[in-house]
Amino acid sequence: MRIIGHRGARGEAPENTLGGFQYIHDLGIRAVEFDVRQLKDNALVIMHDDDFARTAGQSKHLYECSREDLEHYNQAIAWSEWKNIEKTPLLDETMKIIFNFDHIEVEVKAVQSAYEANTLVESLQQQLMGYEHSAVITSFDSKIHHALKNQNSNFKRGLLIEDDIQHRAIDQALELGCCQIGWMNQLATNEMITATQEAKLAISVWTVNDVKRAQELFHLGINGLITDFPKEMQKMLNSTR
Repeated sequence: MRIIGHRGARGEAPENTLGGFQYIHDLGIRAVEFDVRQLKDNALVIMHDDDFARTAGQSKHLYECSREDLEHYNQAIAWSEWKNIEKTPLLDETMKIIFNFDHIEVEVKAVQSAYEANTLVESLQQQLMGYEHSAVITSFDSKIHHALKNQNSNFKRGLLIEDDIQHRAIDQALELGCCQIGWMNQLATNEMITATQEAKLAISVWTVNDVKRAQELFHLGINGLITDFPKEMQKMLNSTR
């Protein structure tokens, strides 16, 4: 089981920031998850929300911005002890820090149309070129998966599940050509983990911040544990081995 930092290491550093990615890199962890959206100038940006209110303290819609506008928003504003200003990073800036990671889960946030999905996916694959061995493109949005399938993508794909649709999720993942399911922790029952493994799909579980639960999942043989606290979870995993 690999420890995967959620949005970098959002419980230990500002989420989805270059500083956060450098932090997890310096821990020696080489697996990370983050979110991708596309701006109005088609730049790919790392950000979970579609508004800056929660992370940067300013109510501004992300999709109204171009890459030049990102300088105005400090993603570390809630971290009083964090020394650096953290602007919202672009994907290509992020990849310069995590270039040597073994596992990168790139969550593409939902889009409004098939056209937007195709445009985003085309740019994403160009920027991830050379990382086919380590990158898994994940999404809840079936439009993203269909775009990847239609473009004959060489990248591994993972279906994210937060709705209690049980075995239909496994069938959907297989139909979409996915190699992985990302189960929300509350849905990752022993039964569903076993069924997913029997379908020969890899498993990531998110977001797991409880050490006891992490130990349970380790013994169930999941592939990846996505956590806000990778430092603590790495200690747990090292002691379990």
